[in-house]
Amino acid sequence: MSGPASIGRRRFLRALAVAGTSAVLAACGEAGDPAADAAPLTDDAATPQPSAWFKDTTPFLVHDDGKSLEARLENMDALITPSRFFFVRNNSVSLEVDVDAWRLAIEGDAVTNPLTLTYDDIRTLPSRTLVCYLECAGNHRAMFGLVQGRQSTGTQWMTGGVSNGEWVGVPLRDVLNSAGITDEAVSALLIGLDTESPEQGFRRALPVAKALHPDTLLAYSLNGEDLPRDHGYPLRALVPGWVGSSNVKWLGRIVVLKERLWTRNNTTSYVLIGDDYAPEGQALGKVTTTQVIKSALALPWPALLNAGRREIHGFAHSPHGPIRTVEWSLDSGRTWREAAVVEPQVQYSWARFAFEWDAPPGDHTITTRATDAAGNTQPDHIPFNEKGYLFNQPVPHPVQVS
Repeated sequence: MSGPASIGRRRFLRALAVAGTSAVLAACGEAGDPAADAAPLTDDAATPQPSAWFKDTTPFLVHDDGKSLEARLENMDALITPSRFFFVRNNSVSLEVDVDAWRLAIEGDAVTNPLTLTYDDIRTLPSRTLVCYLECAGNHRAMFGLVQGRQSTGTQWMTGGVSNGEWVGVPLRDVLNSAGITDEAVSALLIGLDTESPEQGFRRALPVAKALHPDTLLAYSLNGEDLPRDHGYPLRALVPGWVGSSNVKWLGRIVVLKERLWTRNNTTSYVLIGDDYAPEGQALGKVTTTQVIKSALALPWPALLNAGRREIHGFAHSPHGPIRTVEWSLDSGRTWREAAVVEPQVQYSWARFAFEWDAPPGDHTITTRATDAAGNTQPDHIPFNEKGYLFNQPVPHPVQVS
């Protein structure tokens, strides 16, 4: 793998130190949805915030795109991410939703009993609780430039576009069954109320098999409280193991259709575009759906540590099953040592790992890689894609010890 050994350790450390505050605006003006998708959804219940955020932004790396709050993993020392530290990726400013006026519509040519549900209707349905990590498809995007030397477009996320929470919600399949979903159904289009997003209501289409999975939820609670407003109150989708854009916030409408839907967000956005990715259907490349295995250290970037023996910890996750092992290296992956996975994983949670390091003075890089129970390991190299999605090479983390 390319990295500090190939470009010089001090130059690499300097580059990594400044990258944490850099950001590139995501490309705008992409092709819109086909007219047959669904008309833009407007709702008097939802109004944009004058400022972008409801939560205190102090604990976050605030990206220059004005829509992304990157979590600082060093703030996290437990399995569950407190809501105040939970990362945010928006496509507009956060919404203030009047829950009494809010409605969820379920319609389309593949349901026989279209429904309109209130918040109280949703809350009275049988619920499920899931511990599940949520991750932006662009998490680690900056590493294409820092590690491979080829910067992609989009917000330059470091390692904090991910968090882990306890969610409560209603299985989407129960709502679709109540609406009379037919055997001809192919796609379920989830549409948000954020009309300032590029498609006048952020949307992603789920294949019907994923929409009907028992763990695909319409979530209304995070970490024992009502869903925070920055995270989609009153209702959002939770699609375990899939890229964050599938987990549509401020949900207002679900359209179930007999055909596969092609929208901005599976043709030109959230698509792997590059020489190594063949176009899929109407998309310019391979559509992103399932996440990939990753690991990262819970340290500032770069980390400044005192010399001596200390415990280092971090987080690893995979959509394919529990994390089996995490390894760490001080020599760019030439030799590896095993870390301890701190506690059993539950459901779709990430895993915490830790190891002891007797840190000598000087400049160092610590690299980690994870392997899951299904045998998937972070690869030494992944092919470049223009929008920088799904980077999961082992990340060389800069550490300065004095």
